Amino acid sequence: MPDSGPNPIILYDGVCGLCNRLVQFLLNRDLHDCFRFASLQSEFAADVLRRHNVSPDNLDTMYVVLNYDLPEERIASRSDAAVVALRELGGGWATLSAALRLVPLRVRNRGYNLVSRNRYRIFGRYDSCPIPSEKDRDKFLDQQ
Repeated sequence: MPDSGPNPIILYDGVCGLCNRLVQFLLNRDLHDCFRFASLQSEFAADVLRRHNVSPDNLDTMYVVLNYDLPEERIASRSDAAVVALRELGGGWATLSAALRLVPLRVRNRGYNLVSRNRYRIFGRYDSCPIPSEKDRDKFLDQQ
């Protein structure tokens, strides 16, 4: 079961084919309606990242924002963001998350960076951020 508190927010590259597939993966498995989303290209994401001294121009990673708008707000990036997202899904995904945490961060991030550098070539790139379905639109903080 996800942690209590504000919904985790996934900040993702809205024009990246892989990132959009990840969002669909999470939407389809988010049985507790815990995740919210915003593209890195949005002003919402830029505001959050600036609070954490992260350049909003850096689109080569995803972030998970935990405890949004609370004093203990924090962000996870790169492979840590993927691990947190899996943990928040719960069930068998949380078990996979725990197993991934056993892999040293440097090794996890090396693999993450390899995929990140090649994601547009392998998974494609959109001209603009795809519009979420009507059913999911309220989960996208940059669409409201």
